[in-house]
Amino acid sequence: MKTQMQKAQQGFTLIELMIVVAIIGILAAIAVPAYQEYTLKAKFSEVVAATSGVKAGIEICVQDGACAPAGVLGNVAFDFGGIPQVPQASTYLAAGMTVSNVGVITAVATTAGGLNAQTYTLTPTLLADGKLTWQKGGTCLTGTPRLC
Repeated sequence: MKTQMQKAQQGFTLIELMIVVAIIGILAAIAVPAYQEYTLKAKFSEVVAATSGVKAGIEICVQDGACAPAGVLGNVAFDFGGIPQVPQASTYLAAGMTVSNVGVITAVATTAGGLNAQTYTLTPTLLADGKLTWQKGGTCLTGTPRLC
């Protein structure tokens, strides 16, 4: 009886080990591309975050009346009416930013870290009550993966 019990506890068979390796391979094939996509989205979030100060500055400028004389959005520029100075380009992810006369903010990513100079735009619309709504756009919405 003792010899039968010792033979039953020999370990895993080669087939069982191959099945485990195959399952791990399938999970890795699914997880690695998803991880890379999330990494790119996290990197692009610096570009999106860089627009927040300028966006808030434009809203303040509109509320003060300097950027919306007579209810028409205009006179928007960096370092005017509460809008901050041109943000410095980061050395890694945000290559630069522009703002148009009517408040359209365009931020551009670098070509480092897997990013490919994608753009992120915010287009303001002045409502009748003096508030702004923002419509986002840019190549970050159309690329694969969708970054913003």
